[in-house]
Amino acid sequence: MRIIAGKFRGRKLKSPPTLQTRPTSDRLRETLFNILAPRIAGARFLDLCAGTGAVGIEALSRGAAQITFVDQSGKMCALIEANLGPLGVDENKIEIVKAEAFEFLRGGEWNLNEPSLTVGLLPRSRPFDIIFFDPPYAADYDVVLDYIGQQAAELLAEAGVLIVEHDSKKELRDNAGKIKRYRVVKQGDSSLSFYRIGAQ
Repeated sequence: MRIIAGKFRGRKLKSPPTLQTRPTSDRLRETLFNILAPRIAGARFLDLCAGTGAVGIEALSRGAAQITFVDQSGKMCALIEANLGPLGVDENKIEIVKAEAFEFLRGGEWNLNEPSLTVGLLPRSRPFDIIFFDPPYAADYDVVLDYIGQQAAELLAEAGVLIVEHDSKKELRDNAGKIKRYRVVKQGDSSLSFYRIGAQ
């Protein structure tokens, strides 16, 4: 894997040691960021189920202001840290949190009982400008979708966007609480669903 564009363009990223983690393909990542291009500069970005960190690192490369990487695997958190290390990123811009996605969103006890692998210490303020959610394709998406929909005002900026990567054969709901899906991009076996608050 490589960083596609921006400050760190062409830099290699380490891949996961097993096939249990499915990184977002370079092609799909390029499609995602072509769509997000007007939103990236200065954005507060949440990479949820971050895996290798490739999506969040791509956002950093393209000018995002702050990135929070969240993954429930300690090995993946260490891999994200290893991928960030050679880039010399300002530590005040990044945070790596070992937590399950839903627990992180609802502000559970993860930051007290099980300290994360953390680089820098970002303010806990909300909302995020962009949330990218890419769980294992077999995961229950509805729990996270429902929670973000219910807490959209706290989790998403007014013009913020949630992007969900999923199997193209998997149908996600068009509505979840206060968020509505306004776009779907299919690319082979993978799709990206875009949600925002009260989308038309």
